[in-house]
Amino acid sequence: MNKVKTLGIVDDDKIYTFLIKKTIEQTNLVDMVKIFDNGLNALNFLKKNADNPDSLPEIILLDLSMPVLDGWGFLEEYIPLSPKLGRKITIYVVSSSISPYDVAKAKSISSVTDFIIKPISKEKLITIFKTL
Repeated sequence: MNKVKTLGIVDDDKIYTFLIKKTIEQTNLVDMVKIFDNGLNALNFLKKNADNPDSLPEIILLDLSMPVLDGWGFLEEYIPLSPKLGRKITIYVVSSSISPYDVAKAKSISSVTDFIIKPISKEKLITIFKTL
């Protein structure tokens, strides 16, 4: 199985991001984890690095509920941006929401690979990394 060079976490919950980063590190399958505390910071990073595919994450774990720009806003701006990026990015919506509306809405967006309810287990992460 190939290692994931870079994984992005877009989530404002500092405790969650600390824990998920530790869980990711335990898999030994990711070289670098980039954390963004809102969707706007993540989008700005993607735009700034659009011509440098090696710096772009291969996977983004995207929360829905964040200040400044939430996950829905991120996806709305990401979709027209994605063809300009030098790499295909696999996006997983990762949320504590169990709303059937949120799940259905996320799964209806072609850029979203899946909807995962927090917390993510180490085993689930390994399954995600294997699908790349």
